[in-house]
Amino acid sequence: MLTVVCDTPGTLRAEERPMPSPAAGEVLLRVRRVGICGTDLHIFAGRQPYLQYPRVMGHELSAVVAGVSSDSRLAEGDMVYVMPYLSCGRCVACRLGRTNCCVELQVLGVHRDGAFTEYLSVPEPFVHRAEGLTLDQAAMIEFLSIGAHAVRRAQVREGQRVLVVGAGPIGMGAILFAKLRGAAVVALDSRPDRLAFASRVLGTRASVTVGAGDVDQLADLSENDFYDVVFDATGNPAAMERGFRFVAHAGTYVLISVVSADITFSDPEFHKRETTLLGSRNATAEDFETVVATMREGRVPAALNTHRMALADVPEKFPTLLDPAAGVVKAIVEC
Repeated sequence: MLTVVCDTPGTLRAEERPMPSPAAGEVLLRVRRVGICGTDLHIFAGRQPYLQYPRVMGHELSAVVAGVSSDSRLAEGDMVYVMPYLSCGRCVACRLGRTNCCVELQVLGVHRDGAFTEYLSVPEPFVHRAEGLTLDQAAMIEFLSIGAHAVRRAQVREGQRVLVVGAGPIGMGAILFAKLRGAAVVALDSRPDRLAFASRVLGTRASVTVGAGDVDQLADLSENDFYDVVFDATGNPAAMERGFRFVAHAGTYVLISVVSADITFSDPEFHKRETTLLGSRNATAEDFETVVATMREGRVPAALNTHRMALADVPEKFPTLLDPAAGVVKAIVEC
């Protein structure tokens, strides 16, 4: 079967591998679509803190069941999506239902080989039917679930002022689900094209481009109160530290990004505002179900998928996704 391997940062190679043999309790999947996300771009660039090379990337996938045991709840031919966060079910986090931050978490495409391949074996509890969705939609559930989880974690409420810093795919997920909760959402990014897309497709209340005068613009848009909830989805340590200044008194700051760096902030300002600081990692089954329901209701724009490529073309075309001029929001690989 065709498999694309990231041998070292900046190096992708196509190779033939044998078909996987599912272990007990696993499902054999015929991979059909794989979404490319920031994690994959960071792996390619050598900036993913939890990864060892070589690695088969890809954790946003839709598939068709190709093989199951006789007592499975699934059947051959079922179209499915996968929760790629393989949690242990035993640790302190799992016992609390916080499987997204499991002590022994194994993420497909990060800690173990993922979906840039034709067939994949996955433990059955993490495979779910995708009735009522297309293959493309099912491949976009995961990244949107990260935004949905962050919004749920922040307990965003109707009428709140929300600022999303970083209008990439994860930031757009946060924008979408904050708006669905009735928040007034402003986006901040260094790329005008991303801001224009978020305004046109997601309906942000306003957009601010990073640069001279951006703090004044954010102040004016919030009547100098700044923002009840601020989400960082930049993956940039300097931006993450800067974001503290945009949080209103009694507000909440949510770090969706993960970086290989220490993040510092002014303690007097932090205490003066009684800021709530939250980390938001991955998503839970509840968040996946929220996204699936939202898709079935027709409230997730198909326009989020902007680019496509075949699995065989990934080694050649993947680097082009790093070029801002390409205007990529969500690229999908067809297997």
